[in-house]
Amino acid sequence: MTSLGRQDAVRRPRQKAEETRQDILATAEDLFRERGIGRCSVADIANELQMSPANVFKHFGSKAQLADAICDRHIHRMIDRFELLKDPAPAPEKLGIVVRRLMDAHLSDIQQNPYLFEMILMMSDSDLPSARHYKTLIDSLFVEVIQEGVEAGVYHCQSPEDVSSDVAAAFSAVLHPVLLARASADELHRRCEGLVNLVNAALQNALAK
Repeated sequence: MTSLGRQDAVRRPRQKAEETRQDILATAEDLFRERGIGRCSVADIANELQMSPANVFKHFGSKAQLADAICDRHIHRMIDRFELLKDPAPAPEKLGIVVRRLMDAHLSDIQQNPYLFEMILMMSDSDLPSARHYKTLIDSLFVEVIQEGVEAGVYHCQSPEDVSSDVAAAFSAVLHPVLLARASADELHRRCEGLVNLVNAALQNALAK
């Protein structure tokens, strides 16, 4: 490095670790969206940020960890924008709203953000934090809808927390990324309506546990 280069490096303002981490995430997400995760290396991300690959690895131990963090950010944004619990609809109707909005959000990603959806597809069956976080968020959405239904007297179950996992599993046919990628939008919407009716019938049955 030249003397001038060393002076520039010294004068460059130092960022806090979290700021650098967020810059890496934002840049990596942009590059992954443009090229796909398979066509983008950590060196490409580092070059875009004018830093060394070692600095990227300091914050993310591998490209898989980086992709996992991007998926987790996307999951947060997707869930946060729904604001489902402010919907005044009764629980049986709201259950359908929850599932349709989640499904449509994934279908939108397939159309508009195919490379991002590719990452979600890769992470969906992993034991990485984003996959576990997604399951937790989905279960929590169903818990709150089921609890509302129980309190209103339209759903009958002893433990909304236990039942929510079964409900989430029932809707995996229209929410799991792998199954979404293999079906047409028309087929998924028909399947979704049928599942909503079946789950609502089960939750409204006095024998449901």
